[in-house]
Amino acid sequence: MVNDKYFKGIEKIQFEGKESDNPFAFKYYNPDQVVAGKTMREHFRFAIAYWHSFCGQGADPFGAGTQNFPWDSNSDPLQAAKDKADAAFEFISKMGFDYFCFHDYDLIQEGGSLAESEKRLEAITDYIKTKQDATGIKLLWGTANCFSNPRYMNGAATNPDFDVVTYAGAQVKMALDATMKLNGENYVFWGGREGYISLLNTDMGREQDHMARFLTMAKDYARSQGFKGTFFIEPKPMEPSKHQYDFDAATSIGFLHKYGLQDDFKLNIEVNHATLAQHTFEHELTVAANDNMLGSIDANRGDYQNGWDTDQFPNNIEETARAMMVFLKAGGLQGGGVNFDAKIRRNSTDFEDLFHAHIGGADTFARGLLVADKVLNDTNFTSFVQERYASFDAGKGSDFEQGKLSLNDLYAIASNSTSDIKPVSGKQELLENILNNHI
Repeated sequence: MVNDKYFKGIEKIQFEGKESDNPFAFKYYNPDQVVAGKTMREHFRFAIAYWHSFCGQGADPFGAGTQNFPWDSNSDPLQAAKDKADAAFEFISKMGFDYFCFHDYDLIQEGGSLAESEKRLEAITDYIKTKQDATGIKLLWGTANCFSNPRYMNGAATNPDFDVVTYAGAQVKMALDATMKLNGENYVFWGGREGYISLLNTDMGREQDHMARFLTMAKDYARSQGFKGTFFIEPKPMEPSKHQYDFDAATSIGFLHKYGLQDDFKLNIEVNHATLAQHTFEHELTVAANDNMLGSIDANRGDYQNGWDTDQFPNNIEETARAMMVFLKAGGLQGGGVNFDAKIRRNSTDFEDLFHAHIGGADTFARGLLVADKVLNDTNFTSFVQERYASFDAGKGSDFEQGKLSLNDLYAIASNSTSDIKPVSGKQELLENILNNHI
């Protein structure tokens, strides 16, 4: 039986199907339904973001928080952290999800010194480990918050002050230790302030070298301690920095290859970060998948009338269906899962709102998966794309793809061909209709 300490009266969320009018039930997310050879549970590996769901209180730049959580009422940092863990594991259990994700100081308030912070992390991870043993809930990935404290105003690994870099290194070591202690399956780096505010006072090349050196040291340390998981880079173009060095998927992949990190790192793609980079979620997944770097997903969305990271829960079926087509064609994620890096709105102040948000997010991804599977398997969508490139499947086109032709060969082929090349329609509107018809 699930504990009923904080979210009283709310039972474990069950799948009831699209005809159900129960707001506390999944309409499309059926954990045991097999789609494209895997259950939905296996495809998604849904995770709860500790920071938004249990630490965020609805504050924004113009006002204090509106959400009052009882687990924040205790003035003792350790007891407050235990209360928060109780709430988190009760919520995750009632949602029926298998994973959570955290930043180090989501788990417990940062101490006044590095030694005190380490002591606190030791204590709370001991407690969380007992919660994991009791519930079977696992850690998808951990990370370190190397961006909130004022010491990181100029970055962490890329800070021009070596003292700050050493502190960031110590903090990442402690976060890695916590992740490994809780049997975390992966570890994430998000460089919120690893970038610049002004190039007038920035040595960009040196900072990127330092960032690569830092990531290499962290990777080497974790491997020396027996960590077998994958390291993820989470691209974002800006905000809070003017320009972040992990701007988008393509930039991050280029960075990893430049510094020889591509064998240990993959990407954690966030929807709202993709759109902030003027890309689509579908685009960023495609770039990552094409380079075998599609590791994990942070599920959310932005408000398309706002140019900032609003971290709203996903509800755009077309956007998600397009993304799930890429997801299925790539064979799914490599190591990661779907983490709901999203927060309820400032004027959503009831505990039940947290359930409605996650239920809707899970149903959106499940519905997108079902649509994508039908489009790819029950229509001529895939064959149309293949036929569009059929001229490269045999003859000289195949020779070109295999590197057997020179530029002179192309010239000779063109010289002996008719100049009347007829346009071939891309049928974009038809393909859009096929997708919409299945939605």
